[in-house]
Amino acid sequence: MPRIPSPSLRTILAKNVIDFRKRNGYSQEELAALCDLHRTYIGSVEREERNVSLSTLEVLADALGVSVPELLTPRGGA
Repeated sequence: MPRIPSPSLRTILAKNVIDFRKRNGYSQEELAALCDLHRTYIGSVEREERNVSLSTLEVLADALGVSVPELLTPRGGA
């Protein structure tokens, strides 16, 4: 039986990516370029549609100037 990921973890990641992206003043397109990903991929992460790989988490965290645990930890309203 396949494991269905926790929607709450995707929600936390999505909210944190949006928050850190905006704090850095990046558009989805700018963040995607920094990560060598497509803009629509960033949008799908932010809409909680993607289960990202560990390597993608690392790339996102690096581009946003945070750690992987920070991307996956609830913050204030997350």
